[in-house]
Amino acid sequence: MKFKIILTLLLFSVALSFGQSKKWTLEECVAYAVDNNLTIEQFELDLETIHLEKSDAIGDFIPSLNASSTVSGNTGLSFDPTTNQAVTTTIFTASGGISSNVTLFDGLRNIHRLNRAKLNAIASQYRLDNLKDDIRLNVANSYLQVLSNKESLRVFKAQYNVTQQDLKRTKELVDAGVVPSGDLLEIEATVANQEQQIVNSENLILISKINLAQLLQITDYENFDIADETFEIPPSEILTYTPKTIFEKALTFRNDIKFSEANIGIAEKDLQISKGALLPSLGAFFNYNTRYSGQQQDLNFTDQLWINDGISYGAQLSIPIFNGFSVKNNIKRSKINIDRANNQLEQDKLALETTINQAYVDVKSFAKAYEAAQKTADARRLAYNYSKERFDVGLMNSFDFSQSQARVDDAEAQLVRTKYDYIFRLKVLEFYFGLPISLD
Repeated sequence: MKFKIILTLLLFSVALSFGQSKKWTLEECVAYAVDNNLTIEQFELDLETIHLEKSDAIGDFIPSLNASSTVSGNTGLSFDPTTNQAVTTTIFTASGGISSNVTLFDGLRNIHRLNRAKLNAIASQYRLDNLKDDIRLNVANSYLQVLSNKESLRVFKAQYNVTQQDLKRTKELVDAGVVPSGDLLEIEATVANQEQQIVNSENLILISKINLAQLLQITDYENFDIADETFEIPPSEILTYTPKTIFEKALTFRNDIKFSEANIGIAEKDLQISKGALLPSLGAFFNYNTRYSGQQQDLNFTDQLWINDGISYGAQLSIPIFNGFSVKNNIKRSKINIDRANNQLEQDKLALETTINQAYVDVKSFAKAYEAAQKTADARRLAYNYSKERFDVGLMNSFDFSQSQARVDDAEAQLVRTKYDYIFRLKVLEFYFGLPISLD
């Protein structure tokens, strides 16, 4: 028994340790966010409610069926419901019945309501899918921000290790009287500045991980982390397409556009429903009733129910003539809503085209910025190596050498930022072209 308990505890500890050491990839983060985001869950509940509209519309085609029953007692002067005669006594009576109604024709409004419910469910699904797209982009952006901050930290630590070596060498030169002590102070100031950069970078990593965890609805910030990997600029052919080509492709699958198109269909169904009120409506009914009275002592309860029963049935035609302009005004409102839905579609198309054009320009701009940052970083590294050689042989003072170190630090940090900015803009543009979010 003790062995089983110990084994269970060991397995639990291993599982807990594994859970805490999990490193999330981008694909895992995106999938988890889509499955666990609270806003998405809210939209999914809305979609379930909208599906009920279809069930309501189908129910309007089915005849209604209702049963009723009444039991009462009267003392004093009253009317016997089975004979309709006035009596002065105590009467116990019971009645019951079944009724059914069905709409035979209502200007096709039931059919239009059913089709509207179907369109509304489709439109709501498009709205939900569009929200998922937005969350995927937000997660990708936050994920790349964590990667960028982590890579910046690695760069700062590598530079800090180099500066530590320079500090050690400078101490030896100062102790030997080769260089003045002021050079040592300058190098120590550079070390302190790099230590501050490392602290700031660690804080940025923590903040960016918290932001990503919140998008994933994860509250265990301390144990949350992403995979320790670096990415280079992924190969992409997206810039071989024109913005117009990307826009035309986006129109065929973007959920926000499909949502607007579905709203036009819903508005058109509303117009048909409004016009249906101009037509006559025809319904049918059937009623079955029976009753029992305690006054009829010569008949038992069952016999009275059979003798006193009756049925009624028929049809009812309603012809609209004048309803205070309500039908006419509802038709006008429906036409206005169609115009609004069409205008909204055009606005969404313009917004999408503007977004794609901006994304296209951003990709080209950040590509150039990254290329420039690479050249700058390469030049700063060469300049730093040259400065280090001069500093090591005493041909450069510590202040000028520290300035060279600071310039290469800035160039390295700028290179990391522009690289991940470029990657994200590239992925955004590919996303509008229908490609999934991936760093491969």
